[in-house]
Amino acid sequence: MTMEAVSRRSFLRVSALTGGGVLLALCADPLDRLLGQEPPRRRAPFPPNMPPSAFISVAADGTVTIMAKNPEVGQGIRTSLPMLIADELDVEWKRVKVVQADLDEARYGPQRAGGSTSTPTNWDPLRRVGAAGRALFIAAAAQTWSVPESELTTAAGQVLHPPTNRTATYGALAAKAATLTAPELSKVKLKDPKDYTIIGKSVRGVDHSAVLTGRPTYSIDVSVPGMLYAVYEKCPVFAGKAVSANLDEIKALPGVRHAFILEGTKVLGGLHSGVAIVADQFWQANTARKKLKVTWDEGATAQESNSWYEQRAGELFKQPPTLTLRRDGDPDKALQSAAKVLESRYSFPFISHAQLEPTNCLAHFKDGQLELWTPSQDPGQGRLQISALLGIPESAIQVHLIKAGGCFGRRLDNDYALEAALIAKTVGQPVKLMWTREDDMGHDHYRAANFHSLKAGLDADGRLIAWKNHLVSFGDGRDFGRAAGVPMPQGPGGFLRDFDMSASVVASSVPLGSLRAPGNNGLTFVYQSFMDELAHAAGKDPVAFQLELLQSARVKSSNPSDPEVDAGRTIAVLKMVAEKAAWNPRQKFPAGTGRGLGVLDNHGAVATVADVRVDAGNKVRVNKIWTVIDIGSEVVNPSAALNMVEGGVVEAMSQMLWEISIANGRAVQSNFNQYPTIRMAQAPPQIEVHFLKTNYPPTGLGEPMLPPVLPAIANAIFAATGTRIRSLPISKSGFQFV
Repeated sequence: MTMEAVSRRSFLRVSALTGGGVLLALCADPLDRLLGQEPPRRRAPFPPNMPPSAFISVAADGTVTIMAKNPEVGQGIRTSLPMLIADELDVEWKRVKVVQADLDEARYGPQRAGGSTSTPTNWDPLRRVGAAGRALFIAAAAQTWSVPESELTTAAGQVLHPPTNRTATYGALAAKAATLTAPELSKVKLKDPKDYTIIGKSVRGVDHSAVLTGRPTYSIDVSVPGMLYAVYEKCPVFAGKAVSANLDEIKALPGVRHAFILEGTKVLGGLHSGVAIVADQFWQANTARKKLKVTWDEGATAQESNSWYEQRAGELFKQPPTLTLRRDGDPDKALQSAAKVLESRYSFPFISHAQLEPTNCLAHFKDGQLELWTPSQDPGQGRLQISALLGIPESAIQVHLIKAGGCFGRRLDNDYALEAALIAKTVGQPVKLMWTREDDMGHDHYRAANFHSLKAGLDADGRLIAWKNHLVSFGDGRDFGRAAGVPMPQGPGGFLRDFDMSASVVASSVPLGSLRAPGNNGLTFVYQSFMDELAHAAGKDPVAFQLELLQSARVKSSNPSDPEVDAGRTIAVLKMVAEKAAWNPRQKFPAGTGRGLGVLDNHGAVATVADVRVDAGNKVRVNKIWTVIDIGSEVVNPSAALNMVEGGVVEAMSQMLWEISIANGRAVQSNFNQYPTIRMAQAPPQIEVHFLKTNYPPTGLGEPMLPPVLPAIANAIFAATGTRIRSLPISKSGFQFV
């Protein structure tokens, strides 16, 4: 089984020329938009009926080509989505060739990678596409042999007629099948899961061989004839503007073809003002960049700093919150009658995505048309923004989806594509924009920092009866910035009669964006750490304390948009992880060792236990992680799923080390020497993963396994040392991983 990247046009042409081959083939309305405004985030729907020819081509020799529709950013979706089609089509995986589709949401439906939505969104539609293709071959055989379709079965890319022992390969039937009308997707019969031959089996990634042998695979590898290289210097202060630069001097340097200022747009998620340098080679452009002398208008953002944020949060905590996110009952009254009241403050910092492949994008503008090669997670949104920026229709923009070397949410934004597109239009040649590591860290769209003032009450029996949280986050001073809000429910919301989640917003020009498990990666650390504090104050085992809460009567939100927590799923993973970890509340651990718990009731449910050892110098060794995930009804590709979970554990540990500090309106950290990631020697020697299958649709895995790891480790450190970690990174509390 091989993987190739080819344009849709080439795919259609090649498929049509393969003798006897058959092509087995969702659009939003245009939106008025203005430069300087954040374009609406558009979501293309699946059409009610997608012909199988959008995704499947079968050659006369039986080779099956399946289009991979979604962006591949390291989550393995380029393999797992074609697996859904191939299984229902009833072909052998070894005969499948996967081809990356270009952006064409009218043809393929939504093409986006984010929020762990790729598997849940495509689970039913793509299986139905495969089943419709299988139905076409059955119909072709029935007509060829003049037998009822009900007498036919399929297996391994063949149609079988048991009464006469006749068989025909899909390749032999392809020409006939091409003349038939595909059935309605809603009416096709799907396989019984017990009959799956590909789904649920471990499959090697379709581009693993290319990665391991160093063949061009990633966006950074893409090149076209006549291509120039560009670098783009932005103001180190966020939202700053370029006023002037020594452009003539730069243009006189070796290899430099162009140097010019771009104005930028008015939104932090759009095009930032800066100076573009275009040269024959990247090193020439980047060398010239070091000689740039730019006069910047830094603006008011230059006054922002970590110390100012902390001061501002303290001021806001003394004032009433400006946003009420959820309020049930009368928590103030309940706290007055509580037998014990706990108050704590937690915080976590801005952090960068730190993807390994530096940001890049290739663009070619010619004759009013733009061709773009991008590692975007949300290419449809990128095309929408580029259309507004360049003043050309979306139909004039062709987008090739190229594999990204990681992103973790960073490439949900398309600022780099806007830069590449406008630079390419300005110079009139193909241009490969290359960011440096310093660009990536200094001009990221960061995970928002948070400050939390928490207060909770316990009754005489140690039961949690009231909870208040005043959150301080970031945005425009009134509303949350991108991914800086709080998805509901959070904390014990929905399980307490007296509950309040409110917020205040600091006005800031720091660009914000989604980071892996947005809204949960930092918040789960806060809520689950405070839950552990409450269990300790109640004199109860943390597992028993949380089970007691989860089994209490539900409180329905007054906000109809708030989803209700399925406590049954959370209870199940919590009980299972306690069993797998042999959790014993009466167990006495050796000095300097301890265990901690973390739970997430999102994307199904996840529970994690960490076992740690802490030496006299506060050096932390994570000995083992147990995690149980309610995955839904199927694990599509078990080996990829295991890799996703193990990688998420390691990244969660890195998030406990990371911080982007702001001083004078700019990021302090600029490279990995200031932004430590977990080394192989620091990773847990054992990560025990259990997938709990339930009767729910399959969930995604990129998001849910990460958040519970942070509080599990932090709570384990408390169990081992008695020191509570209430602020990240853990270095603020004097700890480090070894």
